[in-house]
Amino acid sequence: MQRSFRDFARLTVDPEVLDGKPCIRGLRLSVQRVLEILAENPGREDLRADYPELEEADIREALEFAATILSDRFVPLDSPVA
Repeated sequence: MQRSFRDFARLTVDPEVLDGKPCIRGLRLSVQRVLEILAENPGREDLRADYPELEEADIREALEFAATILSDRFVPLDSPVA
């Protein structure tokens, strides 16, 4: 069953697709893969060339989703985890 995230209408999760990783609009393209490609080459031209179905709004939402995930809690690496 495909579900979307609250506040992230372009992202979906389906346990049957890519082991339930968050994906772009039900495509077999995970948010993680989009971020990996952008980390290697911040220019979006290669990403859009490899995935022509990907829209600018999809990319923005993947970045916003990652930022939201990371904003929850900061634990310095030299601190013991409580």
